[in-house]
Amino acid sequence: MSSPFLPVENLGGPYADLRGAHLTGAILTREDMTGSDLTGAKMNLANLYSTNLDGALLGSAILANAMLDSARLTGADLTGADLTDANLTRADLTGADLTDANLTRADLTGADLTDANLIRADLTGADLAGADLTDADLTDAYLPDTGLRLLDPLGTGTSSAFLAGVVWSERTRWPDGLEVEMRSRSVRIGEGRYRVEGSGNSGADLTVPPVPLS
Repeated sequence: MSSPFLPVENLGGPYADLRGAHLTGAILTREDMTGSDLTGAKMNLANLYSTNLDGALLGSAILANAMLDSARLTGADLTGADLTDANLTRADLTGADLTDANLTRADLTGADLTDANLIRADLTGADLAGADLTDADLTDAYLPDTGLRLLDPLGTGTSSAFLAGVVWSERTRWPDGLEVEMRSRSVRIGEGRYRVEGSGNSGADLTVPPVPLS
């Protein structure tokens, strides 16, 4: 449908039907693609800088190495999407569904993942520096080598992400050494599931007792 690394025109604008489209390397910067159906689209290496994809359907889409920096993806369906090595810096993923998504080595620096669904998402090696994960669901998510760390009680360290209200499970895989910290800042909300209380970054603001480390 497009030549690699060439601008793509006449895509139909908002709510376009692009299911299964071949858009490898397409230049779609600053486009309004609100609510478009890109289910299964092949968009690896595509440039979607600052593009509006609010409410878009991107389930099983191939977005490996795509440029999605500053893109709007609020409420987007990215279930099972391949976002390996994608650039999502400062992207707005508020309320996005990333269930089973592959975010291996994705750059999520400064991304807004508030209320995002990251159930079983693979974030191995992803950069979450400054990302906002407030109230995100990380049940069974895989997060090794992400470099996540927490502020010390005096707030003098550097936090790589905002984790208030994050939901996680016994099968969530945190970076080495972080699971104990997360347990100390969480309350049990169900069988094998927990929610981070306070800021998630400091023990100083906890209003609930920590989860026993049994």
